[in-house]
Amino acid sequence: MRFSLSLLAFAAPLASAQLHALAKKAGLQYFGTASDIVSVAALDKTYAKIISDKREFGQLTPANGQKWFAIEPQENLFNFSYGDVTSKYAKKNKQLLRCHNLVWHSQLADWVLQKTWTKKTLTAALINHVTNEAKHWKGQCYHWDVVNEALEDDGSFRNTTFLHVIGPEYIAIAFKAAHAADPHAKLYYNDYNLERPNAKVDAVINKIVKPLQRQRIPIHGVGMQAHLTASRAPTIDQTIDVMKNFTNLGVECALTELDVRVTDPATPENMAQQKVAFAAATGACVQVKGCVGVTVWDFWDPVSWIPGVFAGQGSGTLFFPNFTRHPAYDGVADALKNGTRKGWSVPHYDGDDEEEQEDEDED
Repeated sequence: MRFSLSLLAFAAPLASAQLHALAKKAGLQYFGTASDIVSVAALDKTYAKIISDKREFGQLTPANGQKWFAIEPQENLFNFSYGDVTSKYAKKNKQLLRCHNLVWHSQLADWVLQKTWTKKTLTAALINHVTNEAKHWKGQCYHWDVVNEALEDDGSFRNTTFLHVIGPEYIAIAFKAAHAADPHAKLYYNDYNLERPNAKVDAVINKIVKPLQRQRIPIHGVGMQAHLTASRAPTIDQTIDVMKNFTNLGVECALTELDVRVTDPATPENMAQQKVAFAAATGACVQVKGCVGVTVWDFWDPVSWIPGVFAGQGSGTLFFPNFTRHPAYDGVADALKNGTRKGWSVPHYDGDDEEEQEDEDED
């Protein structure tokens, strides 16, 4: 990943950790990060030191270790070791564990996609997977992302194996099974492109949250992934509007996978733009009572998913490769310190916009 020498002159140095501590003071329940600790923490001691400091990150999410391909690589053969690394790490450091995810159309085991299913057999397999995974981490997960990315951007249901064979009711089936297996965990629906008013936001409300509530099936929150592009990130008011639409339904919300990508190389100009975007997202959460926390999708540029998916883009986290901090770190800190103060608003960026890019789901 490339970054300019001039930029490093203005990068914030590695100093005392603070984001989770600031989030708690602001009334949030946590500021956390996703991570594949199984490889990264063993690789780099500085990374391990930062992620294990509860003042910085009070919550951890397994980036990949709880996804279907890792948990049930063969039918009814379960392997929890990948996800256990992160959950044990969180327990050791007294950090909250946010669990991700039980049902998703991507990163499935091959057998799910290759087997010939009937509605009855796939429903049984779905319940079996959700039940076994949720029971394994019973009592450990503060939140569960039960269903991930079940909607297209136009608000229609995503045409997945689960939808094709079972129908839209697979969502309710998954939530019921998760609640039965881990009744004290808060259960979330999680998706991207929910950070400004749009058709997908309306569909989350009308096709997922309200129907589950009518059936009296527990749903406690909506996860707003917030994989953003610096040049077209939503305003703080847009994000607040969406958050209130969710919390007015009686559910909470959270920013669950926050990162803000820019066109490489990182420059003072696009880092300033990124700072505004991070501050707006975080500040929105602080200002909405029902938004409970913020999770960044890892915090160190070399392990970010972005360059592998978006050619020519990157630098989407809070720490440069040498562990100096992006200017966005200070934007987040400022939003946490000042976001509830009357009259506070995100500083405006006056530079030129980059070419617009559509937001996507994580790799």
